[in-house]
Amino acid sequence: MQTVLIGIFSIIVLVTLAGQALAAGRVQEFLPKARPGELIPGADRFGQAEGDPPLIPAFDGERLLGYVYLNSDFTSTVGYSGKPIHMLVGIDPQGTIRGIKLVDHKEPIVLIGIPEQRIVAAVNTLVGKDMKPVATGAERPSQVDIVSGATVTILVMGDSVVRSAVRIIRSGRLDGAGPVARANASAAIIKNLDLSKSEIRDWQTLLGDGSVRRLSLTVGEVNDAFAKAGNQEAANNAETNEPSDTFIDLYLAPVSVPTIGRSLLGDAGYEQLRARLKPDQQAIIVAGDGAYSFKGSGYVRGGIFDRIELLQDGQSTRFRDRNHTRLGALAADGAPDLREIALFVVPEDFRLDLTEPWQLQLLVQRNVGARDKAFLTYNLEYTLPDQYLRVEQPPPAAAAPGQPQAQAQSQVSSPAQTPTATPTLSDADALAAGPLEEPLWLKIWKTNTVSIGIAALALAVLTGIFFFQDALVRRPAIYVWVRRAYLTFILVWLGWYANAQLSVVNVLTFTNSLITGFNWEFFLAAPLIFILWAAVAAALLFWGRGPFCGWLCPFGALQELTNNMAQWLKVPQITVPWGLHERLWPIKYIIFLGLFGLSLYNIALAEVFAEVEPFKTAIILKFVRDWPFVIYALTLLSVGLFIERFFCRYLCPLGAALAIPGKIRMFEWLKRWPECGSPCQRCAKECPVQSIHPEGFINVNECIYCMHCQELYHDDQRCPHMIQVRLKREKREALSSPSMRGSKDEGKGPAKPIITHKGKVVGTPTDQPTTADVPTTSS
Repeated sequence: MQTVLIGIFSIIVLVTLAGQALAAGRVQEFLPKARPGELIPGADRFGQAEGDPPLIPAFDGERLLGYVYLNSDFTSTVGYSGKPIHMLVGIDPQGTIRGIKLVDHKEPIVLIGIPEQRIVAAVNTLVGKDMKPVATGAERPSQVDIVSGATVTILVMGDSVVRSAVRIIRSGRLDGAGPVARANASAAIIKNLDLSKSEIRDWQTLLGDGSVRRLSLTVGEVNDAFAKAGNQEAANNAETNEPSDTFIDLYLAPVSVPTIGRSLLGDAGYEQLRARLKPDQQAIIVAGDGAYSFKGSGYVRGGIFDRIELLQDGQSTRFRDRNHTRLGALAADGAPDLREIALFVVPEDFRLDLTEPWQLQLLVQRNVGARDKAFLTYNLEYTLPDQYLRVEQPPPAAAAPGQPQAQAQSQVSSPAQTPTATPTLSDADALAAGPLEEPLWLKIWKTNTVSIGIAALALAVLTGIFFFQDALVRRPAIYVWVRRAYLTFILVWLGWYANAQLSVVNVLTFTNSLITGFNWEFFLAAPLIFILWAAVAAALLFWGRGPFCGWLCPFGALQELTNNMAQWLKVPQITVPWGLHERLWPIKYIIFLGLFGLSLYNIALAEVFAEVEPFKTAIILKFVRDWPFVIYALTLLSVGLFIERFFCRYLCPLGAALAIPGKIRMFEWLKRWPECGSPCQRCAKECPVQSIHPEGFINVNECIYCMHCQELYHDDQRCPHMIQVRLKREKREALSSPSMRGSKDEGKGPAKPIITHKGKVVGTPTDQPTTADVPTTSS
C-alpha cells in the first residue's frame, strides 16, 4: 500500500510539474529558431527565463539590451486556421519593439500562395514603435500594413504583438517598477455601472441622449479622404457614382446595459443575452446601412470580422463568428430598417470597461488594381451617459505607517454603497432561454445558395449522363461535345471561379479529425467542397473513382482540354509501353501512403508536401504564385500535351486515395464483349489513360470513366464484334430483300405461285385462277 501511495504521489507531482511547465509558456520551445541579434540588435546571448509568462533577457556581454517573449504566451493569436500564430518578439526596457520573428503557424492563406516574406514584412512595420504611449492610453494602437488577400492574418498578428507588448509594459516587468498606474488612479471617485436602472425607451430618445452613437459617411467624403491620403486610384474606384450617396450609416450601443439592452433587443432577447454573458462580460450592437458593409466577407471565409475593431485604453480585439449573432431588426419604437444588424459578445480575454471611453474602429477598403487594396480607418467614439452610472467613494488605501488598521477599515463604505452584483441566470434558465446564435456553417450555406444550386444542378446533369450513358454514347459526335462542354464548365466555374478543387489535403484533414475529435461543422463550413465530397462518396459505390477524376476535377479537365487542343494541332501523342505504364501507376499510391503516414505525425508538414498536387497553383491561385510552383504546374501540363492526363495516371495522390475505397463499388456499368482482349485490342489501344489490360478487362482503379470504350462498344463501324454483327445483319437483310426473292423472273418482282391441274398450268403466274380452273372433288 505504501508503494502504491508513493507511486500515486509521484504521478501527481509529475502532472503538477508538467502543468506548471505548460502554464509557464512555450517560449523555450521556439527560442532555438532565432538568434539573439535578430530580435534585439546587438545582443549576442540569451539569459535565463524570468517570470510567468516567461521573458528571456538578451545581453551584449553582461549588458542587458532587452527581452524576448512569445506573443502567444501573453495574448490570443488565433488566425484563419483556428490555431495560434507563434511569433518571437524583442522589446527593449524602454518599451520599444526591436524585432519580430514568425516561428510557427498553420495559416492556409500563407501555406497556399502568399509568400511568408510579405507577411513578415507587413508585421515588421511595428519594429521601432514605442509601445509605452499606447500602454498609458496616450496613443491609439499602431496599425500594421495590410497585405491584400491576407487581411485577417495580418491584423491578428499585428494585434497580438501590440497587445502582448502593452501587457508586459503595464506589468512593470521591463523596468521592475511594478504595474503602470492608470491616469485616474488618484481620482477621488469611482464610477460603476448602475444595473438597477432598467426601462424601455424609443429610438429617438436613445439616439438623442447618446445611448446609441452614430457615424455617417457619404461616398464623396470617403473619396476625399482617399485623395488626401495620396491614393487617387482608390478615390476614383467608388462604390457608387453619386458622391451624395450614403457610404455607411453606422450605429453602436452597449446592450449589456439593462435599459439599452431591453430597448433594442426586447425583453426576451435581453434575457437570452443575460443567460449567455459571464460576470463582467459585455455585449454590443453594431448596425449599419449604405453601400459599404461593416461585416465584409472575412467572417464567411475565416470566421473573423476584419472590418471592425474594438479599442480601449491601448488594447484592441476583433470579433469572430462565435461572438456574433445576426439580428433581423431592432426592437425600439421608431428604429430604422437597417441592412445589417449584429450582436457581438465581447471576447472574454478583452475586458471592456463601460464606465470609461472606448471606440469602434471601422476599416474601409477599396480595390486598387487587380489584386491590391487601399485602406482607411474611422473611429466611432463611445462614452456611456452618466445616467447609467453610479458614482461611489473609492475604497480606503492601505493603512499608512503609524495609522491604526481599525481607522483605515472604518473608512470602508457601507453595504448600501456596495455595487449590485451582475445578475445572472442559472444553467437551467440559460438552456430554457434557447440558443441565441445559429451555427456559422448554416450562415455560410444561406449566403451561398446560388452557388450551391448551380453545383447541385451540375451533379444532377452528370448523374443523368451516367444513368443514360448508352443512349448518349450511341451518338459519338453529340457525346464528345457534351463531354467537352461539361469539362469546360468544371474548369471555369467550379475551379477558377468557385475554387472548389478537392485535394488530398481534404482526405488527410478528415482522417486527422477522426483521430483528434470529429466535428461536422468544420467540414460544413465549405458548402461546395462538402457537396462534392458527398457526391464523390456516393459515386464510389456506383462507378469508383471515375466520376471525380474524369468529370469533376478541374485540374483533370484542364489536362484533357489542353490535350484535345494539342491533338487538334497535330501534336504527336506518346503511347507509354504497357510494361512501363504498369510500373509507373503505383507511384501515386506510394505518394499517397507517404502523405498519409506523414499526416499522422504532423498534419502541417503533410500539407506542405501535398504541394505535389499542382491544384492550388493552377486552379485556386490561377498561376499567380511564386515561379517554382508555376513552373512545376506548367511542366506537368506540358507533358500532358504528349501523354494525355500524365499527372492523373502516375502522380495524383488524390486519385490513389479515391481508388482504394473505389474497390467496394457495387455495380459494373462498363460493358465488354467476349472478344475484348482476345483477339481484339482496339479499346485497350484507344483508352486515353491506358486503363484496359491487354487481356481485355478494365482496371477500375485507373479508369476515369470517359466512356470512350463504350462508344466503341456500340460502334458497328469500329468495334470488330459489332462489325461482324452488322455484316451478318446486312447479309440476312440482303437474302430476304425483294430483289433476291424476285431473281427467278429477272428481278421484276416477287415470284408468284404457279398453279397446275393434272400436270397442266392453269392460267399464268401473273393471273389469278378462276373458279373453273380450281379442281373439284368430281375431277
